[in-house]
Amino acid sequence: MEKMIEDLRSLININSVCEKDFSGAYPFGEGVHMALKKALEICKNYGFETENCENMIGYAEVGSGETLMGILVHLDVVPAGDGWDSDPFSLEVRDGKIYGRGVTDDKGPAIAVIHAMKELLEEGVTFNKRVRIIFGQTEETGEWEDMDYYKKNEEAVDFGFTPDADFPAIYGEKGIAHLKIAFKKSDTCFDTISGGTAINMVPDSCTATYSVNGETKTLSERGKAAHGSTPEDGENAISKLMSELSNDAADCRLVKFFREFIKLEYNGESLGGHVSDEASGSASYNIGKIETVGDDIVLSIDLRYPVTFTLKDIVNAINNHLAANGFSDIKVEVITDKPHVYMDKNDTVIQTLLSAYRDQTGDVSEPTVIGGGTYARAMNGIVAFGPMLPGRELTEHQANEYIYLSDLILAKEIYKTAIKRLAAE
Repeated sequence: MEKMIEDLRSLININSVCEKDFSGAYPFGEGVHMALKKALEICKNYGFETENCENMIGYAEVGSGETLMGILVHLDVVPAGDGWDSDPFSLEVRDGKIYGRGVTDDKGPAIAVIHAMKELLEEGVTFNKRVRIIFGQTEETGEWEDMDYYKKNEEAVDFGFTPDADFPAIYGEKGIAHLKIAFKKSDTCFDTISGGTAINMVPDSCTATYSVNGETKTLSERGKAAHGSTPEDGENAISKLMSELSNDAADCRLVKFFREFIKLEYNGESLGGHVSDEASGSASYNIGKIETVGDDIVLSIDLRYPVTFTLKDIVNAINNHLAANGFSDIKVEVITDKPHVYMDKNDTVIQTLLSAYRDQTGDVSEPTVIGGGTYARAMNGIVAFGPMLPGRELTEHQANEYIYLSDLILAKEIYKTAIKRLAAE
């Protein structure tokens, strides 16, 4: 256990927020590169074969055979944000919890997988397949140039999992789209406005300078950060600021837009984009960023949509709703779209993962569909599996991100059982 914590500390203590720079030696920034270098060093010391693929991605492998099992993790993290009780890039253990940016998303699970495989090697387990941990560097950006590089240049995996979600197992992920709505600044009361640091995070702060009746004012609002796929777990500072302005700047067009179409909702009902299905539940909308861009004020929205709906139909419904209610000049634009993934929950891999979880925990919960987006979308045959246990507080993308030490140890045991059953029996 001590060695696992030591290895995790060495990764957490690296600020690995992705900073893209394709002109230099480190395409995703020096911090992410240092995290990749450290992860490969840890694996090599435990006897894994390792490879750094032109600093675009890396992997560590054990076993032999023609079949390749992939375990996709990522070493980049979201920005720390404010509100931490300790240094987010200095691992701290207190009250049975491990704190630090990335302990759940996704450095902690990466270390759990490494130590699961290390223990299997130490126990003399004979692998009849190769098991490759693939270390991504751009998962949090949503653009995944690392995975594009891997698929173009490296051996395709046959099946596997990514430890970047929840237990017991995930057999589907909602579609993920990033949307943009732009207002002409001259049509609003705002001189400047800024809120949010990443589209896939609930913004915890927003500040605006605006003019009312010839008077220039400044207003700041605080919220609570959360993952963009679960906006109900946070408090959106942008929406709160607009709500606060409903009296002081009631005639401002952007404030009116929020008052009529956004409110404090996260299901898109007032926006005209509320959809739901039995398999994956309701769509969710997170106003992740607002910023002044040239002569425009731009809203960036993270949309998670159910597996039986198309993005085109949802966007058309929103635009028609806006047009019918006095905002025909405002259009929702699609910036990126990652369609949903959906696998038969009776698939052999899912059932094997599920059996490993159940045997280690005694919990017979069924696999689920999530709103989060993982590397399961990047390659065929990959599903999300752990590390979060049912009922635990979700703190990824928030201040004071933590995981229970006992949960991390249990996750390691679950992964150990799953890897053995999938690649050594």
